[in-house]
Amino acid sequence: MSMGTTLERGALLHKRYRIVDILGQGGMGSVYRAIDENLGVDVAVKENLFTTDEYARQFRLEAVLLANLRHPNLPRVTDHFVVGEQGQYLVMDFIEGEDLRQRMERTGTISEQEAILIGAAMCDALQFLHTRKPAIIHRDVKPGNVRIAPDGHVYLVDFGLAKLVKGGQATTTGARAMTPGYSPPEQYGTARTDPRTDIYSLGATLYAALCGVIPEDGLARAMDNVMLTPLRERNPRVSRRLASTIEKAMAVRSEDRFQTAEEFKSALLASSAKTQRLEGEIVVEPPPGTAEKAQNFPAQSFEKPITGKRSTTRPPLTQPRKRRGNTGCWVSFSFFLLTLLVILLAVVFFWSPISSFLPTLFSIATPTVPSGTPPPLLSTDTPVVPLPASTATQTQTKFFTPTHSLTPPPTQTPSITPTPTQTPTLTPTGLGGGYGQIAFASNRTGLPQIYVMNSDGSDPRQVTTISSGACQPDWSPDGSRIVFTSPCPDRQEQYPDSQIFIINADGTGITPLSSGRIGDFDPAWSPDGSRIAFTTMLDGIAQIAVLNLADLTVTHLTQTSNDVRFPQESSQPVWSPDGSLIVFTAKRLGVFQIWSMSDSGKKQVQLVRSGSALWDFLPSWSPDDKTIMFSETSGPQALGWLMVFRPGGSGSDASQFRNGGYATDAEFSPDGHWVAFEGTKDGINYDIYRLTSDGRNRTRLTSDSHLDFDPAWRPIRTP
Repeated sequence: MSMGTTLERGALLHKRYRIVDILGQGGMGSVYRAIDENLGVDVAVKENLFTTDEYARQFRLEAVLLANLRHPNLPRVTDHFVVGEQGQYLVMDFIEGEDLRQRMERTGTISEQEAILIGAAMCDALQFLHTRKPAIIHRDVKPGNVRIAPDGHVYLVDFGLAKLVKGGQATTTGARAMTPGYSPPEQYGTARTDPRTDIYSLGATLYAALCGVIPEDGLARAMDNVMLTPLRERNPRVSRRLASTIEKAMAVRSEDRFQTAEEFKSALLASSAKTQRLEGEIVVEPPPGTAEKAQNFPAQSFEKPITGKRSTTRPPLTQPRKRRGNTGCWVSFSFFLLTLLVILLAVVFFWSPISSFLPTLFSIATPTVPSGTPPPLLSTDTPVVPLPASTATQTQTKFFTPTHSLTPPPTQTPSITPTPTQTPTLTPTGLGGGYGQIAFASNRTGLPQIYVMNSDGSDPRQVTTISSGACQPDWSPDGSRIVFTSPCPDRQEQYPDSQIFIINADGTGITPLSSGRIGDFDPAWSPDGSRIAFTTMLDGIAQIAVLNLADLTVTHLTQTSNDVRFPQESSQPVWSPDGSLIVFTAKRLGVFQIWSMSDSGKKQVQLVRSGSALWDFLPSWSPDDKTIMFSETSGPQALGWLMVFRPGGSGSDASQFRNGGYATDAEFSPDGHWVAFEGTKDGINYDIYRLTSDGRNRTRLTSDSHLDFDPAWRPIRTP
């Protein structure tokens, strides 16, 4: 076995990674911060100095598996390689921020709620690892490997000691490292390690974070030399229920612990009333001084939201907690009682004027559905769940409040101009139209095909059976036809080999529209039915064009520009309700942005200014012409969230749309009371979700194990 040497700062590894700093160092290797000179981004490089042939072979097998992992609480492994006699290397996303060890050094201990949130996030990551085929055991869960990003997102990092479990037998790659206090007894000797090993280490990590003291070592406890000091003896402020949960996770015998990470997570969340109905992506208080690197991410927070302007940067969700003595607690409690008394008096003497204000207040601050909220589209048993408080922005967080009153849909359907007779004649269907159906794409039969389902997710019906696949459905204004893209091999951003087709809602009368052109996608039917806007590949670059259905002529609205003030690429067109404007996604200076232009391509203007760190795309225009909703991410290959912007407002005056988790590709219902969108729970499989336009009643409509994407509401059909 050959042992390498520590890489020097400035060294170029594998002709690609320039070493910037040493993040950690041990007997088996080091962890470096480096710059990927090919992409110009920071990465973390994990080194393993064990380089025998067997270690190298097993390293490659495991590295390939790690490189295919995608989970919100795990960094991506982007590269792996072996350098001769020097060492084995994993390259991962570098997570800015601080680790839990640094937070403990800074604050002493963390709060009970923060421990629950961190524990739940880590359980999600571990459950994902443990349920892979084959299972992956991390084997080094400790405060230094729990990373808290500038946006408060929590990551489990450092896969250098991870191992696979095949058929009940574990691989033996690498040394079996132990971290005293965090490693269970079975990790010290030749005993088998399994998912319960990670559960012990996570329990010990939470114990240390709550007490500020590393717990007694697992091996010493197993040999009856010492006993674990009860957590509440070291921190009596921790609830008995949480202390008992953590101590069970740290049981000496693995069979006495929680048997899965999911069980541990459930027990953690159940230990506090505030977390029993946790919904949405988990974030905690960000590290101090990292506001400029934070990103606007949908969050679960225990703090009340603060309303205000949004910018492309933001401060922590809450100000760093100050440690108080007993006097401070009594002062705070007295102030609370005084405030409560004042509020009660105000309610007694001024109930009438206040009562008119309360529905607006509680539509944001509580999960209770106001009396004006419309009933579900169809009868469902979906409960109302607490909504996560949004993350803060540079000054304060601004939440989306609908401008229209949330009343049941009108009994009369609005008048919509029928599609011109010059379009290909297709037979109307008996499916009807209205509020109750959604078209979407799904690869549940292999390649994606177009389906139509009821708005509660019931009765999905396959519309297309095209051998090359179909996706990106959009309805004609009368709800009788669907325009779509094919071929469609998968859910992707662009379809450079595709064409555009029209089909009846019952699957008959398919008609091509691209006239032999290749590289047409993103179809969007105009409100009057006379035109279809779409993206077309001109010399390999996405641009927007409009097809006139009367004579099938094509007008190009955008073109490649060398002027950095204007888009270099344009895609994803969406019509304004009156058909006079098109809002679209522009790629400019390497970043996706939301722009608008006239229906003839004039007056191109950037609508939303989110800065270079955030990508804005997939716009959708509300039927009342008052809101543009779009998707936002923290750059490429990142899960996203929904944002809303009011046309006519400031270019940075957008706000996060609270929806309870990851979301993208949203579309308003014809009456504007509902939103359908793509969502995911595991970061891998996407389903179609629905919720009200004020962010309530998030309901999962599809639960197939395959990808469901590209939702499109069926318009109200005219008589």
